[in-house]
Amino acid sequence: MEPCVSRRPGLPILLLLLALAGCRAATPPPRGQPAAAPPAPVAGESLAAVLWLQTAAEAEQLDRSTFAAAERALVAALADPGRSALDQGEAAAALPPAVIADVDETLLDNSPYEARGLLEGRGFDPATWHEWVERAEAAPRPGALEFARRAAALGVEVFYVTNRDARQEAATRRNLLEAGFPLHPELDTVLVEGERPEWGRDKESRRAAVARTHRVLLLLGDDLNDFVSGAFATPEARRELASRHARRFGHDWFLFANPVYGSWSRALEGNERGLAPEEARRRRLEHLRAWQ
Repeated sequence: MEPCVSRRPGLPILLLLLALAGCRAATPPPRGQPAAAPPAPVAGESLAAVLWLQTAAEAEQLDRSTFAAAERALVAALADPGRSALDQGEAAAALPPAVIADVDETLLDNSPYEARGLLEGRGFDPATWHEWVERAEAAPRPGALEFARRAAALGVEVFYVTNRDARQEAATRRNLLEAGFPLHPELDTVLVEGERPEWGRDKESRRAAVARTHRVLLLLGDDLNDFVSGAFATPEARRELASRHARRFGHDWFLFANPVYGSWSRALEGNERGLAPEEARRRRLEHLRAWQ
């Protein structure tokens, strides 16, 4: 996943838009009291998607089963010196093993941030996102902490490759540590966007940096950009890109569901930033395939 300043929540359900059309703005209630109804919807919001992440038994079990499959693949990869999630070749057999994992909506759960935005009637906002990151309160997704600790116990280094920006590296590191994730005390394993000049939104350069020193056994993420370059494209081009690498998913690339935001949702808007809410919604609705 990838929550840099360009991210937007996922596509809403049309009936939900109509149902919420007259609601007034609300603020988060005191702890222990029920939340007020969301206000009129903002462009791109997805109440159903956030509720699915927070409440659905299906969401929890999907995460846990994916991490369990990843752990089995990790054990198998350790026993095969020629195996690499990045096709590093036989020369990588002598390198120490590693896995590369995205942070947001892969290891850490930011749905409370999304929920606050829904209750306040706003979409993603860089200032409030930075405030949330600095609080370092994001909890682990189901199964994430167990997987990371198991990898560390097997002698596998976990690299956290995230599109949080360089200002947020210290808070991200603090959040991971306080949640119990293993971090090397001397090696920089939290690789954020902009930390080096060549480390942009596309994560390919950071994957390559890890591969220069480690044999990368697995990739884990919630966005196509967590696995391969070229994710910032049209929906059609993204599907074709994913199809070219279909053999890897479930083998050494493990993908987690994120119905709220991601490069998939930006693709619906033509990968343009700063669109007016009405225009953003119009572009998204164009992609719906409705029964005639």
